[in-house]
Amino acid sequence: MGKQILFVCIGNACRSIMAEALTRHYWNGRYESASAGINPLGRVSEGSLEVLREIDVSADNLQSKGIAELDLSRFDCIVNLSEYPLKEFVPWRYQAKIINWYVRDPYGQSLDAYRRTRDAIEWLVTEKVPEWMGDDRHNES
Repeated sequence: MGKQILFVCIGNACRSIMAEALTRHYWNGRYESASAGINPLGRVSEGSLEVLREIDVSADNLQSKGIAELDLSRFDCIVNLSEYPLKEFVPWRYQAKIINWYVRDPYGQSLDAYRRTRDAIEWLVTEKVPEWMGDDRHNES
């Protein structure tokens, strides 16, 4: 099993869901990804699903869930895609990395807004995740 990464946003309906799907797509087992929300919507937005389909990224088994539903101790890194601090949601004894990397929330906006968010997250997943996970071999495929 690869290193574990958790993406967090507010509703776990757009940004963190896309990050989970894109990480699975690009890193196929090198990194295991999950996502959660501070205040989960309880469903994945149609816009998120549509823009993932556009680039042939599977949305299978994606579901909106809260950060409190997960065992955070299993993750090597948590990436906060929201503008809200995770301090009250992450136990003080959590020792792994927490990365704050704000990405604009497209919820309720046009499909173009979802595409811009997807593209920003795609760059983050392909370029920054290996660095955050301490993988010096990220340029190898």
